[in-house]
Amino acid sequence: MNFIKKVFDRKIDEEVHGQFQKFSRGEFRDRAIIKVKKTGDKYTISTTAEFANEFVRLVAGKLGDEKAKVKGALISTLDLAGGISFQSRKQFMGIKQYGIDREMSGTEILEMLEKFPKVFFALTFDSGKGDILKIKAKAPKSAKPKNKDEAPAPDFCKLITNEKSIAEDFVFEKQNFKLAEIAHDFMIESIVVPDELKNEKDFAVVREKSLRKGRIIRRAVIDGEATRKEVEFAA
Repeated sequence: MNFIKKVFDRKIDEEVHGQFQKFSRGEFRDRAIIKVKKTGDKYTISTTAEFANEFVRLVAGKLGDEKAKVKGALISTLDLAGGISFQSRKQFMGIKQYGIDREMSGTEILEMLEKFPKVFFALTFDSGKGDILKIKAKAPKSAKPKNKDEAPAPDFCKLITNEKSIAEDFVFEKQNFKLAEIAHDFMIESIVVPDELKNEKDFAVVREKSLRKGRIIRRAVIDGEATRKEVEFAA
């Protein structure tokens, strides 16, 4: 289940919390953009970068103990050199990019996700069961539209799958559809500091563990029909 679906189902967990840690108070429009197209029995799910680690976890889980050729990069401000096997390394402005180009099992990928939950996994590989994942091997940035009247393009991540339930996790307004385009506005209205952190001197710890409280506005156009949903959340 992706983090947007979890918020609308009111199933907030640490993964959802991690998605909002970087936000301050304010309005953040055109985030978590999704485009899902059905062709025959296959779904092509294209998104902005927010869903990358969730896609990697999903496809790695389906790969399991089998191995696949994995290409891409692990991106972080952390020094991962002693904790992973990598084939190249780049660094720019404090951002480290560890290149991956080797055979890996799904289990190995899942273990890395658990070990480094704050690392961005920009990996491309197949599940061997009809799922093809492609993620751009670069650090994610806030997607910028070509002009102010257009939303950013959902072209950072792409998953091709024949599993209907995965597509319905992203498009939960309608079960049978041909084309869905969805964008979200994050309206962060307050930062809630837990009582146990009231006297914490390390601002980074406070920022990381505080809750973002507000609303998510979901704007969708599905087979030409526009809908709008809104949910309050604290994560």
